[in-house]
Amino acid sequence: MDLKLFFTVFGTVLLAEIGDKTQLATLLYATGAENSRFTVFLGSALALVCASAVAVLVGLVVAKYVNPKHLAWMAGLGFIAVGIWTIIKGVQQ
Repeated sequence: MDLKLFFTVFGTVLLAEIGDKTQLATLLYATGAENSRFTVFLGSALALVCASAVAVLVGLVVAKYVNPKHLAWMAGLGFIAVGIWTIIKGVQQ
């Protein structure tokens, strides 16, 4: 196992998920007094595992047709576009 890759992916996903809609939804489920915190944790953890599995499988297929360098550029430009859109929406309010 490539530990450098492991910790890079772990850190990136962890930072991306903090404060994300998914985490907020999980937080709301956990606030319900009648809800088992363990069940909420297990459900949200399994959902993240499944979503990650889908991303890896789609990545395998896409990598056959698109150069990884181009994918990195598209992802980077996509994040920049979302950032610019977020700034513009914030200024308009």
